[in-house]
This record gives sequence, C-alpha cells and structure tokens, in this order.
Amino acid sequence: MDLNNIHRVHLMGIGGAGMSALAKLLKAHGLEVTGCDLKEPHYDLDSIPFQLGHSKEHIEKINPDALILSSAVSHENEEVVCAKNNGVKIFSRAQALSSLFNNYNGVGIAGAHGKTTTSSMTGLIFLRAGLNPTVYVGANVPDIGSNAVSGTGKNFIAELDESDGTFELFHPSAAIITNADWDHVDHYKTRDDVIKAFTRFADGRKENGALIICAEDEGARKVFDECDKSRGKIIRYGFRNKNQKNFEWSADEIQSTHGGGISCKVFHDGKELGPLELSVSGEHNILNSLAAVAAAYEYGVSFEKSAEILKNFHGSERRMQIKGIIKDKNILIMDDYAHHPSEIQATLKAVKNIYPERRLVVLYQPHRFSRTAQFAPEIAKSLSIADEIFLLPVFSAGEKEFSHSSSDEIIKSAAKKITQVNFNDAEEKIKSSLRPGDLFLTMGAGDVYKIGEEVGGRR
Repeated sequence: MDLNNIHRVHLMGIGGAGMSALAKLLKAHGLEVTGCDLKEPHYDLDSIPFQLGHSKEHIEKINPDALILSSAVSHENEEVVCAKNNGVKIFSRAQALSSLFNNYNGVGIAGAHGKTTTSSMTGLIFLRAGLNPTVYVGANVPDIGSNAVSGTGKNFIAELDESDGTFELFHPSAAIITNADWDHVDHYKTRDDVIKAFTRFADGRKENGALIICAEDEGARKVFDECDKSRGKIIRYGFRNKNQKNFEWSADEIQSTHGGGISCKVFHDGKELGPLELSVSGEHNILNSLAAVAAAYEYGVSFEKSAEILKNFHGSERRMQIKGIIKDKNILIMDDYAHHPSEIQATLKAVKNIYPERRLVVLYQPHRFSRTAQFAPEIAKSLSIADEIFLLPVFSAGEKEFSHSSSDEIIKSAAKKITQVNFNDAEEKIKSSLRPGDLFLTMGAGDVYKIGEEVGGRR
C-alpha cells in the first residue's frame, strides 16, 4: 500500500481494536478517513465519520481511493464487490499498517500470548522516556489513554497479529517474540507451521536488528534454534537459573503482592541491576516486562528509567481488569481476555496468588470452533484451577460449527463439574451461586465481559 497515491480511505470493521487504532494513525498521517461496522464502535474513533452497517452506498457516496478490510469482512460483501467494480484498491489491515510501520525504526511485538501487554509496556516506556514514538496496540491502554498514538519520533511500537500469518509483512528494527505457542489452528495446521512462521518473522527483521525472545517458551526456543544468527543481535529473556548460563535479561526472587502486583530482581548479562515492582500481577507479566525493558535498553533507555515507568503501569483493557465490586457482599468482579489454554492457566494461577482467600468463580466463553475442537482437553484442565466454573456457548468469530467443536467437548474432557449457561440465564445462575467474599472472573476473547457488567449492576 503506497500512501503517496492515496488520499481517502474507508475502513470496514472500524469498530474493532486493531482497525480503530489504524484509522487514527492514518488520519494523523493526513489521510481523509471514514469507516463502517456492523456494531457501534467499542473504541474511540477520534471524530472519524462512522456509518453503522455495510452497504455499497458507502463506496458510491465516499468514492475512496482505498478500502481497508478487517479480517472478519468477506470479500463477497456487497460493499467490497462495489469497491472492486469501481477500481478502488483493496487492502488488509496488515498491509495498510505495515506500509506505515516499515518506514520507521520499528519495534514489532509478536506472540500467541502476551503481545498486547508487552506492547503496552514498551509503548509506555518509550512515551514517558521522551522518545515520542508512534504506538499501535490491540486494546485500550489506560496509561496511554488510547490504543494508538501518533508521534513525531523515529520509533514505531506495534503489536503484530500472527493469526493469519500477515505479521511476516512487518520488518522491525527490533523484533520481540513473547512465545510461539500453537494457536489459530484454522491457519496453522501443525505446531511446526507456527515455528516456521515465527522464524521467518525473526529473520525478516531489518539488517543488524535485534531479536528479543523469551527463553521460557518451548516454541520460542525452537525459533531461537532455527533462526538466522547472523541477522543481528539476539537477546533472550527469562527466569534466572543459577546452575546454568543465564540469559541476557533475567528475573529472580519473584514475589506476588497480596491484592495485586508482583516484584523481582532484574539481571542483565549476569549483573544485578536492581528491583522491578509491577502493579500488574502474574509471573507472565514479569516476562512481559523483561521484554519491554530489553527493547527500551536497546534504544538508550536505562533500566532504572524503565523500572520507574513500569511501576505505575496499570495494564491493558481486558487483561486481569478489575471491573467493580458488589460492596454489600464484598464480591470482586474481574475480566480477562484469555482464551487459549496457556493464557487461561497463567491468568487463573495469578488470580489465585493475588487473592488466595477468595473463592474463584469463572465464567468462560470459548473463542472459535476450531480452537475449541483442537484444545478442549487442555482448556478443561486449565479451567480446573477455579473453584466453580460456568461455561457459555462458543463465540464463533465468524466460523461455522462443525462436529466436536462445541462447548460440550470441554465438559466431556473436564474432571471437575462445569455448569453450562447461555446469555439469557447466565446472570441469574451466577448470582445465585456467588457467596460473600467471592471473586467472579469473566474470561474469553468474545463478549463475555458483558455478563460481568450485568452481575455487577452495570447495564
């Protein structure tokens, strides 16, 4: 996508996290931007004109130079067909975003899990350290006040989506790989397909660019083994192991804080740099913070400055987010985006460490039929960490149901009782089960958070 020849762009699916962030950056680059979606936008559009629904009349009225599509939009949609018939250029979100990103000294963050939080942390450090970066994140970041920032500096911090392989379009100066776990089984048919894709991404970074990679993840270690070592500096991060050679960045003496937060000591090239205290919780966030600190260090930001900034990092939207409390019963309500077995396990373990005295009640909404069919036993095992489990039907995300892909497969695999609910009866059933002092957690990448808001009294 050559922005030099484009003046008016129209985004279909503009209401989502990634598309709304892209729209704001395109507007900041001087383009005339409009958009449409099937639902009212969840994200602020910065006064960009919005139309509800999809229609060929949008193309006829706006006459854009380019149409940018969310991955959820079919190429057979009448608005897309009309654009093609009128000679309008069609681009994916990744094609449009990479056309911006590749012109910068970019930090590209990829991984099956953790990339949103790592991108948020990295973006916040660069912003507060005065580097004036452009930032693109797949969620609202309260500390930044948006999911996108258009800066005047030379750096671009971006969360990159591996779900359809389009992250390979990006050529960062520093590539972060938080993990290379098998997910998105509709696109990656085998675990080896995932490793190969992340290896190509690692080798696609700019010449002499850094690869910052998690040494605690099995998939990422395979990428480390297979990537081109001559491409540029490789920086591993993980937990400190005193009996073996330590990683370039490592954490030790990790302690969870009751009520939220976690701390550790940080080491660089074997030398202790000092303490790191986080307001967010979970050992996975220690790893996310190490990646962010390592990236900032490569751009001249000291560990001390990064630690000072991250101490007040409050997380990203829908990542272990406290939604409210039912005061008369002291019931805490939280929400989390976790939808893969590894994410579910990490989140539930973290919540248990923070609030060991609270009974943990979880409402999980499976995301995609393909993921549910592939990982039902692993999902059931991860959910078993909770004290009581409720299960919604699968959020399709545009997929069609097929044999052995429903929520029933999770229940069949479960060693612990799971109660099935739907959106019509979930609130009533959950309220009747909650006890004073409980913690109620909604979990999933769909719209499960709405149930938490209903239980908490928000409509």
